[in-house]
Amino acid sequence: MANVSERPSGSHTITNFLRYPGSKRRLLEFLSLFLPTSSNIEGCYFEPFIGGGAVFFFLQPKRAVLSDINPDLMDLYRGIRQWPSLVWKRYCVFGNGKSDYERVRSQEAVGLLVDRAARVLFLNRTCFKGMWRHNQRGEFNVGYGGQERRWVIDEDSLVTVGRALRRAKLQCCDFEDALEECAAGDFIFADPPYRPGERGQINDHYVGKQFTFEDHRRLAAALQRAKKRGAQWALTTSAHSDIVALFRGNHITVIPRGTGPRPGITVANSGEVLVTSYRPKGVQ
Repeated sequence: MANVSERPSGSHTITNFLRYPGSKRRLLEFLSLFLPTSSNIEGCYFEPFIGGGAVFFFLQPKRAVLSDINPDLMDLYRGIRQWPSLVWKRYCVFGNGKSDYERVRSQEAVGLLVDRAARVLFLNRTCFKGMWRHNQRGEFNVGYGGQERRWVIDEDSLVTVGRALRRAKLQCCDFEDALEECAAGDFIFADPPYRPGERGQINDHYVGKQFTFEDHRRLAAALQRAKKRGAQWALTTSAHSDIVALFRGNHITVIPRGTGPRPGITVANSGEVLVTSYRPKGVQ
């Protein structure tokens, strides 16, 4: 396993183009002790909960399958992969106030892919803490968060993101469907929705749904099937005893500092673990 210093130069520059609760961007130095480098992944890299994609952009694998059940998020990735500069131009013309935000939020996500992608990016950069939640009607319903995070990114950021995404297959699907494609030599990084230290995600966070203990059970079973087919994987999840028990026989490491119960705040004793299907080299 490689240390952070062995990663390709510039690999950190696109790990934060999206604001995403629970992003692993702040844990990359720790996670890198346990993850393979791109050159050590014999097959394809899979990430079935792509979210903000921090680990994918950090590793920069040669081939990847990136998926998520959130169609808005996958529209964003597809749009930036195909037309990063056009997405940027559309992004720049949105207004700068709360009323502009609420108007865009109320609009139905229809039209050309480039327009849908720009809308998602605008809402992500200007909503409260980058949260992406839907009500039971499937409508995005996060409040306004301000403009100060909007211009942290630029056109070059999106062009770089688009270039990295060209080596990836993008699909909108349930994680179980994505993981069934994994085979010998493939590597999976899974970062499902979870509340640190808790048994399930009790809020309607996962595209208008809860991510329940039964979903964690489904995920554990899908990862175990992938392991039997010869794939390797790493998973970040809650340290709740019932969830940890799902992964007996794998290597479990307590994450020393993690996201904790409040999004965006890194804390000690975060209630999170890293589970790997292998024993990482050089790690006690």
